[in-house]
Amino acid sequence: MDAKLLSVLEQAVADGKLLASSLENIHLLLNGTQDPIAPAAIAELAEDGDFAELNNRFYKTLAFGTGGLRGRTIGMRVTRVEQGKGGLNGRPEFPCVGTAAMNYFNVGRAMRGLITYVRRFVEAEGTGRKPLLVIGHDTRHFSRDFAELCAKIATDLGCDCALFDGPCSVPEVSFTIRELHADTGVMLTASHNPAHDNGFKAYFNDGAQLIAPHDQGVIAEVNALSGDRYEPLPAEQQGSLRVLGAEMDAIYIKRLKQVALRPEVFAGAAAKVVYTNLHGTGKRCIVPLLRELGCNVSTVAAQDVQDGRFPTVASPNPENAPALDMAVAQADAENADLVIATDPDCDRMGIAVRNRETGKMELLTGNQTGCLLAWYRCMSVRELGIVTEENRAHAVMVKTFVTSPLQDAIATKHGIATVNVLTGFKYIAAKLGKYERAIPAELRAHYRELSEQETRALRLAHSKYFVFGGEESYGYLAQDFVRDKDANVAALCLAELNAYLSAKGLGLLDCLNALYKEYGYYKELGKSLVMEGADGAAKIAALTKTYIENPPTEMDGTPVTAVRDFSSGALRDAEGDPIPAEKMLFVDLADGRSFAVRPSGTEPKIKYYLFAHGPAGQEPATAKPEVEGRIASLWAAIEADAHCRMA
Repeated sequence: MDAKLLSVLEQAVADGKLLASSLENIHLLLNGTQDPIAPAAIAELAEDGDFAELNNRFYKTLAFGTGGLRGRTIGMRVTRVEQGKGGLNGRPEFPCVGTAAMNYFNVGRAMRGLITYVRRFVEAEGTGRKPLLVIGHDTRHFSRDFAELCAKIATDLGCDCALFDGPCSVPEVSFTIRELHADTGVMLTASHNPAHDNGFKAYFNDGAQLIAPHDQGVIAEVNALSGDRYEPLPAEQQGSLRVLGAEMDAIYIKRLKQVALRPEVFAGAAAKVVYTNLHGTGKRCIVPLLRELGCNVSTVAAQDVQDGRFPTVASPNPENAPALDMAVAQADAENADLVIATDPDCDRMGIAVRNRETGKMELLTGNQTGCLLAWYRCMSVRELGIVTEENRAHAVMVKTFVTSPLQDAIATKHGIATVNVLTGFKYIAAKLGKYERAIPAELRAHYRELSEQETRALRLAHSKYFVFGGEESYGYLAQDFVRDKDANVAALCLAELNAYLSAKGLGLLDCLNALYKEYGYYKELGKSLVMEGADGAAKIAALTKTYIENPPTEMDGTPVTAVRDFSSGALRDAEGDPIPAEKMLFVDLADGRSFAVRPSGTEPKIKYYLFAHGPAGQEPATAKPEVEGRIASLWAAIEADAHCRMA
């Protein structure tokens, strides 16, 4: 480091303007990178006295976690050297410099660590073949640049690489890993985060996100790398690059079409659907998929444009009502029954449906959408004779503990078991892997090449047929040839249900209210207490500890009847499998209400999930005010208790 720059930084630390950890990480980066942009950007910020921005970029290292990397790729302030000549869609020419940022330095280290770990498994086969990797990316700033960097590192280090020709969805990457029998895969995405973020998501050879022991193995390899320098292998030892395009989309879409249980309902259906991909990747497969099936679908032209700025929305998150405003307006103009929106990497789906009484479009929650899909899938597999009394012990629905218990009740009514898992789709994927492995080896030798109908028959005869699964945060899955949440298949299933109901003169809200009358009105509420910064992290840890060490005995004047402490690692799920330890507490009250509490793994907040329901047979309009009042009262009590615990 330049002596003058070092003096300025050391003085800033002495003056309390720059964190000591920031200076340490500046040394780490400058000692480990060959990028000339890094020292120039640091010098510019230091010379301008912008130590707040330096702290934002260097207060920590962007550690490779169990889900990969995620962070800012555009700083709160863009330096002149980063802006350079500018780039696509108004972005800077170069990504944000910093150890806490998503940039070439951190992405390169993550890729090399992943390759090092995966190569061990390939070499252990003794076949002499090269590792095969699949790389995809979304529409975010620098996603394509990072994907191409990953592909170059892979081929330089002797791996064959299959790189998508443009933005694609998370589930298509998962599918392609399985389809090509790849050894690992990477998706460059930050899901529905703000436009300034990006991320690196890693998969293993089953198409699922890394879980134990592979997650810790990869993390160890990544964290062992302190710099971005590496030596490419001689040309003859390097890997090949294959570009994936429309041919892979066609294979994926063909498999998706097989998930439809009643494809005939689309023929002549009057139901109209408006779809938006919110400037992301969903249109690549969802629109051709639905149109090939005969669905009457239109798209929001202004949001078809793949643009990492997400210019027409404040947030590209289909969980947020404003993100669907343009699609809802188009649905009103076209008299459509359903709006479907997917996030930029197309793994989450949000919807709005027509209220046939008021004529207005209404947004459904992730729990409500999941309940509708769970009902349709469970009802249909029984009604169509796919799941029978003889084989129903081999059918299962998998959901997270914090997803609506109405889904459990629906599955039970149809004679289908439900397994609850921890938050995170990788745990649902782990169950799918278990069910696949339970099929006799000689019958599953070519499992990935079999049709949906053929694998379903194998699972119903020898293992568990996965009917449906999901999580409250707008993620769903209805097939096992993808091992992550899939908004492509969710859109298919929702459009199929919409067409099925339309043919009967019903709407999705009619169906939801019928479920509420049959099972009782169910209400779920998600809340958070946000505590930012280092001080906030300490408060979250302390509050979490109080719940585990001193769980409540009553809440809102109601006795606690059961407490499930997931932090012990001693709990088992409905199938008898051990549940990994997680700092989560689930509390049941005597009046049927319940709540869960857990610290977020990605945001500075502690999360609460609240549940309440009314009696079966009661009209939803009558039950709704009472149930919602009870859940609001429960939150008030929980919030007051939390503040007492922090006092």
